[in-house]
Amino acid sequence: MSSRGSALAPPARTVVVYRNGDPFFPGRKFVVSQRRFLTLDAFLNEVTGSIRAPLAVRSLYTPRHGHRVAALGDLRHGGQYVAAGFEKFKKLDYSHRGRKELGGTRTSEGPQVSPCAERGQSGEAVFRNGDLLSPPFPLPLSEGTSLQWDALLATLTRKADLRSGAVSKLCRLDGTQVSGGEELVHGGYYVAVGKEEYKKLPYCELLVPRGS
Repeated sequence: MSSRGSALAPPARTVVVYRNGDPFFPGRKFVVSQRRFLTLDAFLNEVTGSIRAPLAVRSLYTPRHGHRVAALGDLRHGGQYVAAGFEKFKKLDYSHRGRKELGGTRTSEGPQVSPCAERGQSGEAVFRNGDLLSPPFPLPLSEGTSLQWDALLATLTRKADLRSGAVSKLCRLDGTQVSGGEELVHGGYYVAVGKEEYKKLPYCELLVPRGS
């Protein structure tokens, strides 16, 4: 009976999943088989942890038309999907941008513009690591910042009020860490991070209103 059942089981399928509204996430590959995942919910739980989604993944959509996947059997081999929580599907060119990011072909695309700058955001802003619900706050810069790095981190701790506790480091939007006040630039955008790892999320796209 077991060999007969395995023969009738559908073959494993390989799919690529992107994060909803994140044009910089290159996509994560998954192998979907009946032996590993019995239901769509079980697969969504796996996706939530693997793509480091800020909230639990509740839906999968086709990237072009935003059609929702109803069942695990609807996933096609070689298909691409967008993982979302309870929020609406955000239509972006996911696979095209993902391949650019993976291939590293930035030189042919011209100068890289900050997504915050594209939305009209001016001035220094600090986002909270992994938080896509709270708006950013101004970065307190002064001439003595480079000499008072610990004091700046203490100020950020009070302003950010991270769930993980004190702010231990400040990162740029690409995840690189700022090691001192002399590296801060006017008009820069940063993410306050505690002891946890930096979470690369579409902070500007989701938290900064266009034309602000």
